[in-house]
Amino acid sequence: MKRRIGIALAAPLAALLALTACSDTGGTSLSEQWAESSDKGYVSGDGSSLSVPVAERTEPVEYSGETETGETFGSADTLGSVTVVNFWYAGCAPCRAEAPDLVAAYDEFSDDGVRFVGVNTRDQVAQAAQFSKEFAVEYPSIMDNAGGRAVQRAFAGQVPLNAVPTTLVLDREGRVAHRVLGQLAGESQLRTLITETLAESQGGSAVADAGAADSDAASADAAEQ
Repeated sequence: MKRRIGIALAAPLAALLALTACSDTGGTSLSEQWAESSDKGYVSGDGSSLSVPVAERTEPVEYSGETETGETFGSADTLGSVTVVNFWYAGCAPCRAEAPDLVAAYDEFSDDGVRFVGVNTRDQVAQAAQFSKEFAVEYPSIMDNAGGRAVQRAFAGQVPLNAVPTTLVLDREGRVAHRVLGQLAGESQLRTLITETLAESQGGSAVADAGAADSDAASADAAEQ
C-alpha cells in the first residue's frame, strides 16, 4: 500500500517540476535551459521586458547564418541600423500570435532604415517559407536549428536568451538595447522600443551637429576679430 501511495504522489510531483522548468528560468544557467528544452525546442518566456541603458550595453553581437532562401545574412548586413531580431519557429503558438505585430512594425519602420531579421530555431526551410507566406513576412529569417545553433549562442554570450519567442532591439552599433521574453504585448510595445532606440541615435547626431555648428561659429568669430 505504501509503495502505491509513493508512486501516486511521484507522478504529480514530476509534472509540477516539469512545469517549473518551463516557466521559471530565473535561477537557471543558459546551458541548463538548453538541456531542459531539448525535447521541445524552446523554454517558454513570461513576456517580461528589459531595457539596457546605453552606458551598460555589452559589446556588439556578431552573428551570421543561412536564410530560408539560401542567402547568407548577419550582423555585417545591419550594422549602422537599428535592428529587430526575433527568435521563432512555425509551431510556436505565441510566435504565430505576434507575427502580425512584427509585420506591422516592419511595414512602419523599414522606410526609416530599421532592419528586421528572424532566427528560426527549429523548422526546416519549407516550414519557415510557409510561415512567411501565411503572415506576409518580407524580412529574412536565419535557419539556426542545426550546426550548433550558432546565432543563438552568439546572442546568448551577451543576453541570456531563455524564451521562444524572444524579440531584441539592437542599437546602431549592434548592441542589445531592449529585450522581450515571450510574446510581444502588441505592436505598440515594439513601436515604442524601436522609437526609443531611433531617438537615442538621432539625439546623438543632433548633439554632434550642434557641437559642430558651435565650433564653426566660434571659428568665424575668431576670424572676424
